[in-house]
Amino acid sequence: MKENMLEVLVYLFENYFFCAPENTTFDRDSMQDALLEAGFHSNNIGKAWDWLAALQAPPEAPASTAHPVRIYAPIEQDYLDVSARGFLLRLEQHGMLDVRTRERVLERALALEHAPVQVEELKWVVLMVLYNQPGREAEFAWIHAELLGDARLH
Repeated sequence: MKENMLEVLVYLFENYFFCAPENTTFDRDSMQDALLEAGFHSNNIGKAWDWLAALQAPPEAPASTAHPVRIYAPIEQDYLDVSARGFLLRLEQHGMLDVRTRERVLERALALEHAPVQVEELKWVVLMVLYNQPGREAEFAWIHAELLGDARLH
């Protein structure tokens, strides 16, 4: 049996969302059945649906063109180690994430409910957040290539 919600999210993304033509609608019930057949626990599937629903909600962070220094709360430090926080900083410095998108990534990473979130897992969160952000196609393509091992930040 698959162990956590992130595995459900990655499976959904790889098998349904990313490869589907634009404007495709998905039948949640049939997807739920397919996830159960693939070996995912119903509790993790439910959490994944909730995670995706929260991703669709408008971000709460204010839009900003400034680049303030981000001070991480202790719980955020528990979830994201130094390498994960460094990865987010590099993405910001290279213009891949703005303040609002960074905050959405942090919020979704903490919603995974397991700590620590490894850099490879964080890349998936970034990918899913960017996938749901209109106008971020170039950033999405870069992080997708990063997940496949084809890109590097210099």
